[in-house]
Amino acid sequence: MKRTLIIGASGGIGAALSQNAQTRGYDVTGLSRSQDGLDVTDEASIERTFKKLNGSYDLVICATGALVIDGHEPEKSVNALSARSLTLQFQTNAMGPALVLKHAIQFLPKDRPATFAALSARVGSIGDNKIGGWHSYRAAKAALNQLIHGASIELARTHKQATCVCLHPGTVETDFTAKYASRHKTVPASQAAENLLSVLDGLTPSDSGKFFDYSGAQVPW
Repeated sequence: MKRTLIIGASGGIGAALSQNAQTRGYDVTGLSRSQDGLDVTDEASIERTFKKLNGSYDLVICATGALVIDGHEPEKSVNALSARSLTLQFQTNAMGPALVLKHAIQFLPKDRPATFAALSARVGSIGDNKIGGWHSYRAAKAALNQLIHGASIELARTHKQATCVCLHPGTVETDFTAKYASRHKTVPASQAAENLLSVLDGLTPSDSGKFFDYSGAQVPW
């Protein structure tokens, strides 16, 4: 039975990932801010919550993230940038998942395959950015991609069977995207979860450090 740890398990995608993983027969442990007091932007909170865990996990997914934080919506131009929005985006969408990975490594087995995945977003791809805008969110997701990529290199030295990746789930029908999804094809959270877990099932250590979308296609940095 694949032991699975899902961070952000009370969110739209996180809850769907938990349910889908359980349907697959995985032994799922879910942690969230609302249910467990886990604040990924507070390292002490991560340490405190993770002390309650035991054993190892074959799959760890960080499904946390936010688009609008404290009323700061995606910018339409550089003129709309603020230090506060940049800081909040980095804390939530880059620093948070990176700190989760830092403290989750202790739970990844060294003697068998293991996977760590963080939910990123295609808009964090520098190479794929053709329209600009959404500067703080884009920059935070690009930073997350770099952090996960760099960590994967280190992880390969200690966990030779591990896979560490970023995933783009697509535009999912959740409260997170409701206001911004009008021009984009959306999928229910349950379908997004199925897609992501199927992608993860097909990955190997040779894929570690890469960025994949919901179809399994590699996304450019």
